[in-house]
Amino acid sequence: MEVGRLPISASQRGKLISAGYTTLSSLSSLSPSDLARDLNIPDGEAVEILKVASLTNRLDKPDGSHAIVNGAQTAWDMLHEEQLFPRLTTSCADMDGILGGGINCKEVTEIGGVPGIGKTQLGIQLAVNVQIPVDYGGLGGKAIYIDTEGSFMVERALQIAEACVVDMSEYNDLLRKGNRSCQVKVQPNDILENIFYFRICSYTEQMALINYLDKFISEHKDVKIVIVDSVTFHFRQDFEDLALRTRLLSGMALKLMNLARNYNLAVVIFNQVTTKYIEGSFQLALALGDSWSHSCTNRVILYWNGDERYAYIDKSPSLRSASAPFAVTSKGIRNSASNSWPSGISIENTSPRSSSIRSG
Repeated sequence: MEVGRLPISASQRGKLISAGYTTLSSLSSLSPSDLARDLNIPDGEAVEILKVASLTNRLDKPDGSHAIVNGAQTAWDMLHEEQLFPRLTTSCADMDGILGGGINCKEVTEIGGVPGIGKTQLGIQLAVNVQIPVDYGGLGGKAIYIDTEGSFMVERALQIAEACVVDMSEYNDLLRKGNRSCQVKVQPNDILENIFYFRICSYTEQMALINYLDKFISEHKDVKIVIVDSVTFHFRQDFEDLALRTRLLSGMALKLMNLARNYNLAVVIFNQVTTKYIEGSFQLALALGDSWSHSCTNRVILYWNGDERYAYIDKSPSLRSASAPFAVTSKGIRNSASNSWPSGISIENTSPRSSSIRSG
């Protein structure tokens, strides 16, 4: 049984899920002091939560409706858990809309696009946004940023972090007008301290780090996103043995999927693109070939439509194909300023296959 069905307050359930405690079994061997620390709540409140969880677990076992075998989970419980788990905002409402509310945890999301389209900008934005506190609808976690191209800019990260703090302060002002408020405790320097940065210079370093992440995250359980920017770079150069490359990529993809599922975090991998001549026109295609396309849950292509940036859902088991405009501003990723759609025109009508391809 998942914690989303515990008879406790919605805020307590949200804190449990955001901290990675999604099932009763994850609470079974936990001490009140550890839970209080992870949820940032008083010890007495943690004791009460564990009591409710223990009682619910005992009551749930006799009928066996939630556990077919030890460790199993019903599809209904999975759906309920997915609906309760918060999503990670991109800071662009239109992009969040086609993503079903934002980047989903427990999944691997691949994002590809031409140079200059804003992949690294989006990666930095996500590394900042994952730290938005739970009281503000965020995950309140930390980020791992794996940089294979040397494109991460700490000055830009600080700029986006400062804009995020301003946004939270403005949101707090709105709550205060409604007789509700949350104190903004997060500062830009705190946000930078919560981004674990790894610079990777070869594919062997990349594989070694991916293998090390399980141990690292087990020691830093507040990590809620792993960003790889980009997964492609070291595998497109001087790699003569394509069979070996395929095996290495498959192994890396499996480890990333396991990390997402086991630690209830989001994995976002950025990919470069190539162009293919199909049916008389050039079309965007993500790099690394068709076999790699099965290595992610969701695939998003960033592309140009004229002078406008767009995000397109290319593959997803739960999201329909759709496009949405976005902008890269001084504050980070935001809604497009020219997002005004004529009556009867929907954003699903544009895709990289029907728009021009431009290298940025």
